[in-house]
Amino acid sequence: MFSDFSLKAAALALAAATLAVTTAATAQELQLKRVMLSAGGVGYFEYEAQVEGDVTLPLSVRLDQVDDVLKSIVVYDDSGAAGAIRLAGREPVSQIFRDLPFGPEALKSPVSLLNALPGSQIRATGQRQIEGRLVRVVPESVVLPDGRGATTRHRVSVMTAAGLQTFIFEEADSVIFTDPELRAQIDAALAAISEHRTRDRRTLQVLSRGTDKRTVRVGYVVAAPLWKATYRLTLAGRGDAKARLQGWAVIENMSGQDWRDAELTIVSGNPVTFRQALYSAYYVQRPEVPVEVLGRVMPRADTGAISLDVDELAAANLGYEQEFRKAQRAFPGEGGAVGLADLSDARDAMRASRMAEAMRADEPAAAAQAPLPPPSQARLVAAASKEAATQVTFRIPQPVSVASGQSVLVPIIDRDIPGERIGLYQQSAHDKHPLAAVRLANDGKTGLPAGVITLYETSPDGASYVGDAQLATLPSGDERLVSFALDQKTLIDREVESKQVIARGRIVRGVLELTYEAEQTTVYRIKAPANEARDVLIEHPRQQGWKIVTPDPKEIELTDDQYRVRRTIAAGKEAKLTVQLTRPRVQTIALTGQTRDFYLAYAGNGELSDRLRSALQRMAELRDVVDTHQRRMQQLEEERKRIHEEQRRIRDNLARIPRDSDLHKRYLSKLNVQEDKLETILAETEDAREALDAATAALGDYIRELDI
Repeated sequence: MFSDFSLKAAALALAAATLAVTTAATAQELQLKRVMLSAGGVGYFEYEAQVEGDVTLPLSVRLDQVDDVLKSIVVYDDSGAAGAIRLAGREPVSQIFRDLPFGPEALKSPVSLLNALPGSQIRATGQRQIEGRLVRVVPESVVLPDGRGATTRHRVSVMTAAGLQTFIFEEADSVIFTDPELRAQIDAALAAISEHRTRDRRTLQVLSRGTDKRTVRVGYVVAAPLWKATYRLTLAGRGDAKARLQGWAVIENMSGQDWRDAELTIVSGNPVTFRQALYSAYYVQRPEVPVEVLGRVMPRADTGAISLDVDELAAANLGYEQEFRKAQRAFPGEGGAVGLADLSDARDAMRASRMAEAMRADEPAAAAQAPLPPPSQARLVAAASKEAATQVTFRIPQPVSVASGQSVLVPIIDRDIPGERIGLYQQSAHDKHPLAAVRLANDGKTGLPAGVITLYETSPDGASYVGDAQLATLPSGDERLVSFALDQKTLIDREVESKQVIARGRIVRGVLELTYEAEQTTVYRIKAPANEARDVLIEHPRQQGWKIVTPDPKEIELTDDQYRVRRTIAAGKEAKLTVQLTRPRVQTIALTGQTRDFYLAYAGNGELSDRLRSALQRMAELRDVVDTHQRRMQQLEEERKRIHEEQRRIRDNLARIPRDSDLHKRYLSKLNVQEDKLETILAETEDAREALDAATAALGDYIRELDI
């Protein structure tokens, strides 16, 4: 049997060397220490190692993260210097075999390797020793003794000094390649397969140069699941202006590695993030040019830089660090990781305390005491928050341990917050009832990220669930309304009326300019419950181009697309709210060339001023004069046409009758009378035209001179 193949020895030697290196480098391994998750869909992962002298630190990452790692990797070294960062190519095994005399398939079996290297010098030991150049390995089928089946053996042909000899590969003790260079190539190929046996991971080699003992930190930014904010808002009685807000962050570890006692920071914001395929090889198509043609390189001119005041930055971060350390000291326990078990213990302790209080309340002496107060909510060890220019960071006070593929819920906020109950009427949500809502005012130093809210209400009988709500990003010093239920006790009725009136009119340079006011009036009638007062906030839609007239703008809040008007209604009472909007519309009409009826129509419009109506009445009168002259000219023109038609008939008749007949003389006499009539019409037409021009000029001059 084949028992001492040289490749087996090389693999064992490689494994032993790898084990020795791993053992020696245990103290210098990079350990995950810090995780920062951003709402931009990325995470910053930072590793640490205690090193001395020049070291090479391996960093294993997933193959699908390599592009992001190459884009963002950063090395921090207090006293040393960062050297090169080495990384095998995307297909490292195929790259290695490119320069070898055999391919990866040759290492599938010893027979495949031998057949891939014909002509190589080998030495076989066993029943006999054979040394020479390898020719070929051929399989043979052999029947087992007593007909128990068949097996396959491999016959190796070797060209020796004594001629062509063969041996059975399975019967040899060892087969050795005698060429040291070839053995080294086989060893290198096996080492590459061992190093890159994990297809979906790559290992970066981070070189750090230095002399003293020091801490080296290596960080990078890769894609990470979005962390989600989820809140618990506990409401007290209606007269209480404070509410208890607790915020949690839901975090998934999908990084492919466990987080063990890692410092966790989460960031709310919307940073610019992108990917680039840096791990793929690209080749640029280049034109071929003569050797003597050289291109000039023109560097881009420097536009300067802005220096960073490091001292000022450090001072700004001092308060944040103090807050973080204070929160660490306040956390119960001895440095353990934050987990749901710790929070459960706290809840159990609070529950036991309440039970003890309840037992004491059963004593006879307590019979005359006041009712128990509402249950208080367990305190959370919240994250230390810090406001930046474009984001808010929450730093978890204690190390966090999360296995790969697992999720964790960590507290980030726990404080009282101003919370005022209010009814929010949104006609799109419900036409008759407002929504039960809470106006939250962020009086803290940092903003609150967007998330979902579960609302509870406490009373001496305990806590009860009242609804869910959505919270948009709430910056420090700002307010948000969160609606969680429908207030069916409060009734709202809504009526809408619309009309259009002429608000103003004027005449300038022969143009009548009318400003119309479109009015939209909405009346809201609000009825409070019989035994409860209500503060109701009415949302009325804002419309492009419309202006609100009623109520007083001082009473109005503006959102992106709504007016908000507040009304307080006593228990069992009703209130009315009127919202009036107006929109101006300007119409311009040229007064010249209009009809008498046009002028009279506007002159009779009571929405116009007396001066405008009087001027329009005068225009109607002047236009009446123009129309009279136009009608006279039209009558004269019609008379002239009639005479011309009669003359054409007479001339036709004159051509058909004798010239010395009485009828001929009669027709000539008629023509003379008609000619006299035409001369009279012509004179009257000229007079009428002059009168029309004068009347038209009078109307035009009157219109042009008006400025009302």
